[in-house]
Amino acid sequence: MPAQVASYGSWKSPLTSDRIVADSVRLGSVHLAQNAVFWVEGRPEDNGRAVLVRQGANGRERLTSAPFNVRTRAHEYGGGAYCVVDESLVFSNFRDQRLYRVDPGSPPEPVSPEAEHRFADGCYDSRQNRLLIVREDHSDADQEAVSTIVSLDLQNQLQTVIADGADFYSDPRISPNGETVSWLEWRHPQMPWDGTELRVLRDGHVETVAGGETESIFQPQWSPDGRLYFISDRNGWWNLYRWDGDQVQAVVEMEAEFGYPQWIFDWSTYAFQSAERAFCTYHTNEGWRLGEIDLEARRLSPIETPYTDLSNLRAASDRVVFMAGSPTETSSIIEMDPDSREMETLQSSDTFDAATRNYFSVPRAIEFAAGADLTSHAFYYPPHNPDFEPPPGERPPLIVISHGGPTGQTSPTLSLKTQFWTSRGFAVVDVNYGGSTGYGREYRRRLDGAWGVVDLADCTNAALHLVDQGLADPKKLLIRGGSAGGYTTLAALTFGDAFAAGASYYGVSDLAALATDTHKFESRYMDRMIGPYPDAAETYNRRSPIHSAESLNAPVIFFQGSDDKVVPPDQAERMFRILREKGLPTAYVLYENEGHGFRQPANVKHALDSELLFYATVLLDGPVTL
Repeated sequence: MPAQVASYGSWKSPLTSDRIVADSVRLGSVHLAQNAVFWVEGRPEDNGRAVLVRQGANGRERLTSAPFNVRTRAHEYGGGAYCVVDESLVFSNFRDQRLYRVDPGSPPEPVSPEAEHRFADGCYDSRQNRLLIVREDHSDADQEAVSTIVSLDLQNQLQTVIADGADFYSDPRISPNGETVSWLEWRHPQMPWDGTELRVLRDGHVETVAGGETESIFQPQWSPDGRLYFISDRNGWWNLYRWDGDQVQAVVEMEAEFGYPQWIFDWSTYAFQSAERAFCTYHTNEGWRLGEIDLEARRLSPIETPYTDLSNLRAASDRVVFMAGSPTETSSIIEMDPDSREMETLQSSDTFDAATRNYFSVPRAIEFAAGADLTSHAFYYPPHNPDFEPPPGERPPLIVISHGGPTGQTSPTLSLKTQFWTSRGFAVVDVNYGGSTGYGREYRRRLDGAWGVVDLADCTNAALHLVDQGLADPKKLLIRGGSAGGYTTLAALTFGDAFAAGASYYGVSDLAALATDTHKFESRYMDRMIGPYPDAAETYNRRSPIHSAESLNAPVIFFQGSDDKVVPPDQAERMFRILREKGLPTAYVLYENEGHGFRQPANVKHALDSELLFYATVLLDGPVTL
């Protein structure tokens, strides 16, 4: 059947919002232990509730059920919500933030008392039957939460402080002989990707192994032979090093990133198969790669895979597991034989038949000029639907995606939310603006003092680059983003005139309010990106869209969670009222019982459909099909 001629943006697609939320499973927190693979997954039928899953020799089983929800609110973003304890698991329950132990065939039992505590990133010490774990104490509402590392006796629930005095802690780990404890710590105004310290406690004394205010350490981990490995950006890239108890030695040094910005606990980019052999993931301009490291020769050997996004890597003597995705595959949990390199998919976020795959737009990495002889990065997705073709000479509307963070990164892994747009005739460009990770510390530092300037310019330049290439309609440029990406969206619409409309998902409109009314982890985040508050109050006001709303003459739709502690609803509500008073097309959608990001399938569906209808109302020439 010949393709039907129809305007871009109006194409009918089988990738409906119902399809996107119906079967997709959120996967994460992969671990290897007990000769089994563990992970956390959230399914639509559970309303986004996170459950523990174990896959071993006897098949797959769910270890938790309603009402338990395996999530921690430590640092608000969580991560590291469970750890393996002999034949059991200990996990944080979202509702009460208590720790529970689940044994095979038995219901979970609490192992921490009722208190205003949050726990994350635990490590089990079998010699003393205790957890070494990060604890956040929220019992005093008049001060910031107090972060420590505690030893939690699993027999009597007694908690003993191991490390305190810093503002933040992560990665408590114990050496194979049980004699040395290591951890990361950092202080305001540093974020973990700015500067952290790797500390060890041995023989009753604490000493610093590496790090400082200008060196970011990531994932300290003990090898089977008792050496402490860690990732550091001391040479401008997050590379792998080790400490033998006296000296630090480089293991792999190259222009590639072996680390992430530590927004959540318990990331893992490398793991030991033995004392001589490790496996790792690392990022180059071509995307994420898989590699094997000869630890004695200090040599990295790339491993070819079909994947462009890899994370959550773990290893044991007989297997390697990791999460992976590609432009044609959503995130999956993959198991690999370390010798044969044969790979098996254990679980996928989603599955597709051949007919559905025909509607996928495959991205390509692009680079574009960012001024002053600089280059920035993005992924461009052309509109694609085999059932339709545009009228001759028509250019597509372009959606610019500004990712969150802003210290974050976008990848080309298959996203059905992106395909929702491209299969309807929208082009999409997903921008890794200056300040994003994956391209070295210097690229990450481009945002120093320049949030709301560099990110805005890069998103605008990416769009204009595609216009110049004839790949986008200059009158139909759209921008959307969540959290920090929502701020960039609002800033681009307020302080520029390239975009015709936009969508802000729990975005920041008042930078000063964010600086004074957010949680501890991010309370000093903007000191580096804008300046200390209130000393730099004038800059905060000048870059806040809400204080320049008279300059905003483009339609905007706002999406917000009622329980958002990172960006409270007041910011979106104030901006919405201003636009409505100006008579601009606008809409405000508040989702009850949602936080910073939407988990409930009905809300994800509603937001996608509402955004499409909003664009159709304010921009497109004809009707659209949901």
